Amino acid sequence: MDIKPLVQSAVDAYGRAYAPYSRFQVGAAVETDDGRIFAGGNVENAAYPEGTCAEAGAIAAMVMAGGRHIRRVVVCGGGDAACTPCGGCRQKIREFGAPQTPVTMVSPSGTVRLVRTLAELLPDSFGPDNLR
Repeated sequence: MDIKPLVQSAVDAYGRAYAPYSRFQVGAAVETDDGRIFAGGNVENAAYPEGTCAEAGAIAAMVMAGGRHIRRVVVCGGGDAACTPCGGCRQKIREFGAPQTPVTMVSPSGTVRLVRTLAELLPDSFGPDNLR
């Protein structure tokens, strides 16, 4: 499966993120089992805890379109290091993804910086199957 459209969606979302306070833009894109792609950018707020992460925005868009399973994720962030999802977003991804779900971190130019499975990012995770 070609990851280029998913990477491009995350890069485009990075470019549209709203980060006037930290100036640290993040874009994310998730792909569902049927190949649909949903993107989101971080949205900061003057009341700092009220901002939202890029991954949360992408997941919310997916859910509103009826998506319920994440096949793969791409996160785009600036800086010199790979921009990995925060702890809260790792758990949000886990709600709709499996431990083996690949999460790819890219630069604003789309260069792959790091690839990890969700299990590597969130070992021994608590997910929907724990409540069955």
